[in-house]
Amino acid sequence: MLGKIAFVALSFSLATGVCFATIFGSVRGIIHDPQHRPLQGAMVMLRANSSDWAKSANTDDNGQFVFNAVPIGEYTVVVAEPGFSQISQTVTVGSATQPVLHLALKVAAKGETVNVSGTPEVAPTDSATPTTLVDRAQIERTPGADRTNSLAMITDYVPGAYVTHDQLHIRGGHQTSWLIDGVAIPNTNIASNLGPQFDPKDIDYMEVDRGSYGAELGDRTYGVFNIVPRTGFERNNQAELVTSFGNFYQSNDEFNIGSHTERFAYYASVNGNRSNLGIETPVAQVVHDAENGYGGFGSLIFNPDASNQLRFVTSLRRDYYQVPYDPFPNDIENAPIAANDFEAQYPSIGLRDVDRESDALANFSWVHTFNSQVLLTVSPFYHFNRANYDSSPADFPTATTQHRGSTYGGGQVNLSANVARNNLQAGLYSFYQKDTETFGVSFNDGSGNPPFSTVEHLAGSLVAGFLDDKFQLAPGLTLTAGIRPTHFSGGQSEGAISPRFGAALTVPRLKWTFRAFYGQYYQAPPLVTASGPLLRLANANNLNFIPLHGERDEEHQFGVSVPYRGWIFDADTFRTRVSNFFDHDVIGESNLFFPLTIEHVVIQGWEATLRSPRIAHRAQLHLAYSNQIIQGGGAITGGLTDFSVLDFGPLDHDQRNTLNVGGTVALPWRTMASTTFITAQVSSTLFPDSPIPGRTFRSTRLLMFH
Repeated sequence: MLGKIAFVALSFSLATGVCFATIFGSVRGIIHDPQHRPLQGAMVMLRANSSDWAKSANTDDNGQFVFNAVPIGEYTVVVAEPGFSQISQTVTVGSATQPVLHLALKVAAKGETVNVSGTPEVAPTDSATPTTLVDRAQIERTPGADRTNSLAMITDYVPGAYVTHDQLHIRGGHQTSWLIDGVAIPNTNIASNLGPQFDPKDIDYMEVDRGSYGAELGDRTYGVFNIVPRTGFERNNQAELVTSFGNFYQSNDEFNIGSHTERFAYYASVNGNRSNLGIETPVAQVVHDAENGYGGFGSLIFNPDASNQLRFVTSLRRDYYQVPYDPFPNDIENAPIAANDFEAQYPSIGLRDVDRESDALANFSWVHTFNSQVLLTVSPFYHFNRANYDSSPADFPTATTQHRGSTYGGGQVNLSANVARNNLQAGLYSFYQKDTETFGVSFNDGSGNPPFSTVEHLAGSLVAGFLDDKFQLAPGLTLTAGIRPTHFSGGQSEGAISPRFGAALTVPRLKWTFRAFYGQYYQAPPLVTASGPLLRLANANNLNFIPLHGERDEEHQFGVSVPYRGWIFDADTFRTRVSNFFDHDVIGESNLFFPLTIEHVVIQGWEATLRSPRIAHRAQLHLAYSNQIIQGGGAITGGLTDFSVLDFGPLDHDQRNTLNVGGTVALPWRTMASTTFITAQVSSTLFPDSPIPGRTFRSTRLLMFH
């Protein structure tokens, strides 16, 4: 029945064709002469700064031009008209944004042909969403960011993003969405995978949205990573070999190849990596912490004609991690000592566990441009994700097996329309999910308990629609209103209707943009349950498992963006109230991780980013800072519980202050140096009376180009 529901919903979405491909924005503008009269027929070219992608158009009777279906990224607009100086202007395009340019041509002096504009880069000002854009050059130059399993491309540039207990957190939560070519990759599991969804070396641009989402961006509240992959438009029958070596016997390697014609582009890569320093260790000593993996990525783009584009993306990867342990028997984790009230917290000295992960993705998109105002996208997809946790048979006190495989199939059909002063978006997104999960425990503690293994087969589906409109009430003032109804069927059937409202106001002359937002979100629960011997094990540890329900969030956010001579300062403050906050816990000493939901959580904080222009044509700086407080309490409303009530207080996700400062400078002999400074302060720990002080990390990298 669940499969039929998802299939009917998907078929309906394919038939109606409504939604918006969030990889795209548009660029609009007006060209006029020195007397501010519109210039008709002027040639306008839009060129990507990182590839050979380009479009051209001519201005209409009113001197206006428009480029639709422009992928996320940084571009240069060039305007040429006989008798006038040629002029250029850089512009940044975000998903579902419409930067507007006003360019004045000057009469050309004799022999003059080109005049490059010295005005600062134009950035989108019609969105209430705080956004960070990271490009391929930044990933290549940021220390460690291009490693296959690295999250530095996120944590170095995005405020409030950090890794704790080996999981990426943004604004205190686990749940983030990865989008490829504007299509969300479904994954309802909580804290089950390490590393990014894609190898950073295969990314052209990454747009990170944190809160204040339009109705089109889904409900994984804490962060959205919209990926524009490398396509081959940056290549001309070229191949590249990237290899690195370091301490802990680290090696991180990739071979890629790509090229393009006017109508076709391809890019393909294979990669491999290994290291004896894999995931976060419980102590400074690195013991039992090797990792290795391999994968591949492919992208095809074909333009049959000017109105149609076919896009195909696929990726495969497998990873292996040893789980490190604390080798010191008298440490606070392993021994019952005074510092832990004579109760060992997480004994690991007897464990030799491993984690194996695999992921496969295929996404196809047909993009059709009806005219300068209407864009259609059809995107079926397939996603498989596996995470297998295995203990050594000799692990003490228990040897644990937890295997999960999740298969998703679905699609998205998208339509956007620009009508008068409205940017309308409407849509339907649907997938069917099937999970197989194996749990097993062997008891090596002499208790005499018999080993057991149980298999759960679960299925579910999600259908979400949305309607969203950006209305330009006046020049510089954009109002946003949207609604997102969602229905989830799985262990429980439930739904939500999530309204969202936003505003963006740009002050003339100053060019400061103020943002405000209010919205609600619903996040579907993972397909997890417990029965049979697994439930009896939980009961033996004074625990029980109650059905999981979706997380519901209410967010308020205010922000401001301040450009000044090429510098861009952005700050925001937010408050999120959460019901059924997703977290996780273990059954006794079994290492079986189960999700749970906390009745009430409040997340609040403020963030700031600063990005410089090119200083003396050589150096560029960036800064990201976050101060946030995450507090929760009340009953455990779903998942693994002992039915106790939590006192309202800080959660272990509470990372009070995080600061990242980095920079890049061009050196002589075609070399480049890049450095990063990171500091973080944790306010609450397992032992509130003994807080862990802030830790500081520094890394420096020297890059050589030839």
